[in-house]
Amino acid sequence: MQHQESYFIDTLGIPAEIVAQTLEIQHEKGGDLLRLLMRQESVDEIDLLSKLGHKLVMEFNIALPSEINTNFTALLPISFLKKHLMVPVILHDDAFIAINDPFNFQPLDDLRRILKINGARPVLCPQATIVSAINFAYDMTQNTAEEVMQDIDEEDPEALFNEIEETGDLLDDTSDSPVIRLVNLMFSQAVRDKASDIHIEPYQNSLKIRQRLDGILYDMLSPPKHVQAALISRIKVMARLNIAEKRLPQDGRIELKVANQEIDIRVSTLPTAFGERVVLRLLDKSSVLISLTDLGMPEDRFVPFSEQIKSANGIVLVTGPTGSGKTTTLYAALTAINSTDINIITVEDPIEYRISGIGQVQVNPKIDLTFASGLRSIVRQDPDVILVGEIRDTETAKISIQSALTGHLVFSTLHTNDAASAITRLIDMGIEPFLISSSINAILAQRLIRIICPDCKTAYTADTEAITKLGLDPKEMEGKQVYHGKGCANCHHTGYKGRCGIFELLLMDQSMKNLVLKTADANAVRDQAIKNGMITLRRDGANKVLAGITTIEEVYRVTND
Repeated sequence: MQHQESYFIDTLGIPAEIVAQTLEIQHEKGGDLLRLLMRQESVDEIDLLSKLGHKLVMEFNIALPSEINTNFTALLPISFLKKHLMVPVILHDDAFIAINDPFNFQPLDDLRRILKINGARPVLCPQATIVSAINFAYDMTQNTAEEVMQDIDEEDPEALFNEIEETGDLLDDTSDSPVIRLVNLMFSQAVRDKASDIHIEPYQNSLKIRQRLDGILYDMLSPPKHVQAALISRIKVMARLNIAEKRLPQDGRIELKVANQEIDIRVSTLPTAFGERVVLRLLDKSSVLISLTDLGMPEDRFVPFSEQIKSANGIVLVTGPTGSGKTTTLYAALTAINSTDINIITVEDPIEYRISGIGQVQVNPKIDLTFASGLRSIVRQDPDVILVGEIRDTETAKISIQSALTGHLVFSTLHTNDAASAITRLIDMGIEPFLISSSINAILAQRLIRIICPDCKTAYTADTEAITKLGLDPKEMEGKQVYHGKGCANCHHTGYKGRCGIFELLLMDQSMKNLVLKTADANAVRDQAIKNGMITLRRDGANKVLAGITTIEEVYRVTND
């Protein structure tokens, strides 16, 4: 022990106090000293492995080849490789074993013997690289949907009720039940494809499973109709719902791990004529909340929006249809202003991401905890900033405005097509124009547009009609090319990969306030805002087309209200 301790301090240059702290952790909880050291925030794992490799005359790689032979997955359980943090890399003309701990000899020898690769050399690699390679290998070699569906039989009801381990990785699940394997496959494929939703839709003679990628639904699987009851029962068991209740809608939640990613799944069931329809919303808890600078907001809107979210009081509204990224923008705004000297409280339905240092309240209509009642209680909690998930009714709108007028900064969302329509919507709710003009600071309208896939991006010359439709002057396009995606394996042959935002920011300056007092006409408000320099959603989209980020068709699709 003393020799190992001095090796880390004298040979590898790790400060003695860090080694001492790590030894205390090892004494309390057990574990390997090297692995515990690499978990310390003050120790750089890559630097430590690099030094170890140099001292031990051992190769060190930060990355591994993307194309590796995955035949070993049939001979080794995933748990063995994850426990010992090693993965065999068998290439056409080379074979080595990526390891994280050079002193863990026995498992390395076992691995060589099982795979009959006695001459394979060890190569030091970071933990994240090894875990990623393991997950990729086992995810790629899982049974295909077709194989699983061939095994499905109605005679296996008992297996469906096995509880999934909350902490266990879905890829580690070795269940023999075909339905359980089908559900696991469905989740792991959706996570790998970065899907936001899974839809299970029963029809008279068929069952369809679809997933939403970048806002568009695509077919995923079509299991046989007789699997429907077992498949939905399995999901209900995982979400702790009442499997006997098939006549009423139910809502639940599933928490699981897929390839070391913590996924939170919101489950909603709805009875239909041909059985229960299930929609699963996937939220990646391990993904970092997006920052305000990552939203892709152009500078001319980012600067004034950043100023507005730091106001002492007033209302900042974000508008757009469902799935336009409103919540993400508001979370980014809250994260940007979150500090120890201000009190931020939210009332949401549901709480999508938990933010450290912010009080978040979940709406629950069953116990009469609505946006309005929650908001009334929040105001008595001495907040500086309040987030109201959505202004759905007159009562919520009135309390939000009252809070803004009494010295609070209020963030909220509205379902309107553009920024100007938000004012009309509030007046339709019965809010007096003078209250709107004196409380609202800014209205941000937004949409999410799909980005052209970089792997199949192709230039072409657009026709005049398409350019004019987008609001661009054909003269502006002379000598310029636009782009679209041809479709490839990397983008599921859609031509698009990923999404970004387009934004329209309406600032309530004096001219806007005066106009709101005179008229509720959204067109008049919009015209005045454009005169004041507002960039419309379609114009922002057109700018993204000119920059080669998206296509003319995509901008027209999301702004054709």
